[in-house]
Amino acid sequence: MHRTLCCAVATSTSHRALVRLFRHLGMQDAVTAAKRAAAYRAVDENIKTNQVVGIGSGSTIVYAVERIAERVKSEHLLVTCVPTSFQAVSLITSSNLILSDLNRHPELDVAIDGADEVDMQLNCIKGGGGCHTQEKLVAANANTFIVIADDRKDSKTLGEKWTKGIPIEVIPFAYVSVMKRIASLGLQPILRMATQKAGPVVTDNGNFVVDATFNEVYDWCKLQHKLICIPGVVETGLFIGMASKAYFGNADGSVRVRNKEDTA
Repeated sequence: MHRTLCCAVATSTSHRALVRLFRHLGMQDAVTAAKRAAAYRAVDENIKTNQVVGIGSGSTIVYAVERIAERVKSEHLLVTCVPTSFQAVSLITSSNLILSDLNRHPELDVAIDGADEVDMQLNCIKGGGGCHTQEKLVAANANTFIVIADDRKDSKTLGEKWTKGIPIEVIPFAYVSVMKRIASLGLQPILRMATQKAGPVVTDNGNFVVDATFNEVYDWCKLQHKLICIPGVVETGLFIGMASKAYFGNADGSVRVRNKEDTA
C-alpha cells in the first residue's frame, strides 16, 4: 500500500514536471519563431548586393546572419559584414561571409541589431549582452539602423518591460566613483557580476558593466548626456533617436514594423 502510494505520487510529480517542461519548450519555440520572423523580414527588405552591413549581437541576430548567408548563397549577393562583438565575428566567419571592421569601412549602408527594449519613439535600451559600446559605434556609422526583436521587447516607454536597468560600460579603475555619480542622478547602480567566473562581467573592451535601474520615465536624451559626461563612463546602452525602423516578430510568424516617420 505504502509502495503503491509512493509510486503514484512519484508518477504524478513526474507528470507535472513534464508538463512544465513541455510548456517551457513551447514558449521557447514561440520566441524562436518570433525572432526568426523579425530577422528574416528585416534582411529581405533591407539587404542588397554591394552593401556594407553592420552585424549586431545577441540571440536574434543569429537569425539575421542565417538569412543573410542564405541570400548570399542563393542570390550571389556581395555583402561585407562589420561585427559588433566576438559573437558577431564568430557568426560571420562560420557563415562564410566577408568580414571587415569599422576602420576599413567607417561608413556602413545598414546596421541590423537586436534590443532589450524599444519604446514607441524607437528609443532603445541595449547592452544586456555587454556589447553596447561596439553596437553603438557601428549603428552610429550606418546610414540606416534597423532593430529586430520579438514582440516581448515592444514597450510604450523604456522600463515598462525591461527592469534590469541601463547598461553602462565603465573603466574598471573608476567604477566606484562612477557608481556614486550615477546614484546622484537618482538611478540605482549595480555592478554586473559574471555567472561562469568569479568577479564582474568584463566586456570585449576589458571594461566593467554597471546596470543602472530606474523607477521613472526620464527625458532620455538629457539622461544620456548626463551619464556620458561622468568621467569613467565609456558608453551607455541608451540608443536615443538612432533607429530608422523596428521589426517585431510574433509567434505565428507575422511581423509588425514601426518606422521612424510614424513616431513623429
